[in-house]
Amino acid sequence: MFLSLTLFSLNRKKMNLKSERRGIHVDQSELLCKKGCGYYGNPAWQGFCSKCWREEYHKARQKQIQEDWELAERLQREEEEAYASSQNTQGAQSLTFSKFEEKKTNEKTRKVTTVKKFFTASSRTGAKKAEIQEAKAPSPSINRQASIETDRVSKEFIEFLKTYHKPGQDIYKQCKLFLDTMNHKRDLSIEEQSECAQDFYQNVAEKLQTRWKVPPEKVEKAMDQIEKYIMTRQYKYVFCPETTDDEKKDLAVQKRIRALHWVTPQMLCVPVNEEIPEVSDMVVKAITDIIEMDSKRVPRDKLACITKCSKHIFNAIKITKNEPASADDFLPTLIYIVLKGNPPRLQSNIQYITRFCNPSRLMTGEDGYYFTNLCCAVAFIEKLDAQSLNLSQEDFDRFMTGQTSPKKQESDSFSPDVCLGVKQMYKNLDLLSQLNERQERIVNEAKKLEKDLIDWTDGITKEVQDIVEKYPLEIKPKSQALAAIDSENVENDKLPPPLQPQVYAG
Repeated sequence: MFLSLTLFSLNRKKMNLKSERRGIHVDQSELLCKKGCGYYGNPAWQGFCSKCWREEYHKARQKQIQEDWELAERLQREEEEAYASSQNTQGAQSLTFSKFEEKKTNEKTRKVTTVKKFFTASSRTGAKKAEIQEAKAPSPSINRQASIETDRVSKEFIEFLKTYHKPGQDIYKQCKLFLDTMNHKRDLSIEEQSECAQDFYQNVAEKLQTRWKVPPEKVEKAMDQIEKYIMTRQYKYVFCPETTDDEKKDLAVQKRIRALHWVTPQMLCVPVNEEIPEVSDMVVKAITDIIEMDSKRVPRDKLACITKCSKHIFNAIKITKNEPASADDFLPTLIYIVLKGNPPRLQSNIQYITRFCNPSRLMTGEDGYYFTNLCCAVAFIEKLDAQSLNLSQEDFDRFMTGQTSPKKQESDSFSPDVCLGVKQMYKNLDLLSQLNERQERIVNEAKKLEKDLIDWTDGITKEVQDIVEKYPLEIKPKSQALAAIDSENVENDKLPPPLQPQVYAG
C-alpha cells in the first residue's frame, strides 16, 4: 500500500535530543497518487488516484481478456485433436463425444462472457438468492422511510434541473437510463457496477462542459445533485453487498479497535488537552460526526461528515496549542478519534465512498485530503504494533491480552470538576493494576523456587550416585562370633582364674 505510515526513528544518531518527539509522521507527498499526476491517491486503488487507477485497471483487464482468449483457443484445439483421435475407438466414441461437446460448449460460453466470468463474483442459484434477500429484507418501517426519502430526493432533483432548462431534461433522461441499466446489471460484481457509475459521472460531466456549455461552478453543483439522486436509489443494492467481504472487514476493524481500548493520547502524541472544556466539546463533536457518517446514504454526505470531524480536530488542536495545527498533529489525533469512537461499518463506508463518489471530490480539495487521511488512520490501526507506540513487545502483549493496563492518572492530578466517582474508579483501577503486578511477581517467584528445589534434588541425587560409583560397598564374609564377657568359660580358654576376695587384718 502506497500510503505507508512512517514513525519517528528511535535512532538517537538521527535525532536531536532537544527536539525529540515520539509520534506518527506521514509525508504529504505520500498522500498523492504514486504515478505523480498530482491528485490524491487511495489505498483501495493501490495508491493511484481514480483516473490513473482506471487506466491501470483497463490495462490489466484487457491483458486478462487476451490471455483468456488464447487459453480458450488452445483448449479447443487440444479437444478437437483428442476428439479426432478418439474416433478409432467405437465403444468409447459416444462418451468421448458427449464429453468433448460439453467442453466445447463451455469454452464457447467462456468466450462470450469472458469479462463477466473473470471480473464478477460466482453466481448463485435463484432459490439461494431469494433466501438471502428474504433474510436480509429490512422491516416495513425502514422501507417506508427509504421510500419517503427517495421521493423527497427525486422531487428536489427535478426542481433543481428546472433551472437548467434544456440540459436539465437531457440530464434527467440520462439518469433514468442509467438507473434502468443498473437495475438490469444486479448480477455484475460491485467493481463493475462502480466502473459503470464512474463512467456515467465522467460522461455527464463532459457533456455539461462541452455540449451544453455549463459553467464549471454549475457543473459541480449539477454533479452533486446527480450523485445524490442516483445513489439514494442505489444505496441498498451497492452498500456492503453480500458478494464482497466488506462486512468481514468491518467486524475485523471493530474487534481490533476494541482490543486497542487501552491506547492513551500520550502514546500517540496527541496534542489535545481534554481537560479544557472547549477542547473536550470539540472531541465529542468530532466523534459524533465520524459516527454519523454511517447514517448517510450519499457518498458526498458521508464525506461531509469526515470533513466536519476533521475541522473539529483542527480546532481542538488549535485551542490546546494556541497555534494552528500541522499535518503531523492532525493524523495522530484522527487516529485517536477513530479509536475512541469506533465508528460502525467503517470499512464499508470507506469502500462505498471509494466506489461510488464523484471521483473529482476524492482526487482534489479538502474532502479528498481528509478522506485520504482517514484511510491512513485505518491502515495505521490495522498495523499498530509495539514499535508504533514506543512500547516494549512484552508490555504491548500484556495490554492487548488485558492482563494489565497503562498506569492511570493519580487522583491529585484530576481537575476539580471531575466527580468523586471517576476519581475512585481510576484509583481502584490503579490498585487492581498493582495487585495484578504483585500477583505476577509471586507466581514468578513460586515457579523459580519450584525449579530451584527440583534442581537441588537432582543435584543431590547425582552426587550420591557419583559417590556410590566411586566407593562401591564391599561386604566381607562373616567372622567367628566372640564370646560374651559374662558367659561361662565352657571351652576352657585358659583364662586366669577369677580374682578372689582377700581379707586383710587391720
